[in-house]
Amino acid sequence: MQKRKLQDYIPKVKEPFRSILIFGPPGAGKGTLGKFLSSAGNHFHLSSGDIFRGLDLDSPAGKLYHSYAGKGLLLPDEVTIEIWHHFVSGLIATNRYFPSQQYLLLDGVPRTKKQAELLDKYIQVEQIIMLDVTETNILFKRMQRRAILEKRSDDMEPKILKTRMEVYKKDTLKVLKHYSKGILSVFNADQKPLEVLRDVLVELSDML
Repeated sequence: MQKRKLQDYIPKVKEPFRSILIFGPPGAGKGTLGKFLSSAGNHFHLSSGDIFRGLDLDSPAGKLYHSYAGKGLLLPDEVTIEIWHHFVSGLIATNRYFPSQQYLLLDGVPRTKKQAELLDKYIQVEQIIMLDVTETNILFKRMQRRAILEKRSDDMEPKILKTRMEVYKKDTLKVLKHYSKGILSVFNADQKPLEVLRDVLVELSDML
């Protein structure tokens, strides 16, 4: 009997992952909305922040990530997508995410136009949910409150928060130009989380 390799037991996915991007500045409520939608619609919410913050601090990837995050900067694009794809493959292999049955609700990736280009071979973006917040002060207050509740030190330092906001405006907004305007829906995220969820479900209930 021929000995089988470990990869022979891991499901192979040839089709791109059907995805919905949840977009918006730091503190807009992307993670909260993603969790709501995954619970209500049985889709899989994947936060890039959770992936990278969960890296072992002593691992090469962990050290690299924290050296950038500690300054409010983004990891190099190729490294970001490589780590992301490795993580998603692990979710599929352990039967936590089922590509043929679930949308992948992506929160925090892609964050640059280059990342969007690299992701084209892995995902098929069918909808973009844009959370729009008009007051920057609201975002800072939300992130600092989140830092206390979730013990996220990277959300506490005002200088880091300012840098993250500048990076978002400079790089991340360019990502939207990579996709068709026809799949973009903009929602008022100055509202309470449940009000934002209501608006999203009213507009996109057929899909979700």
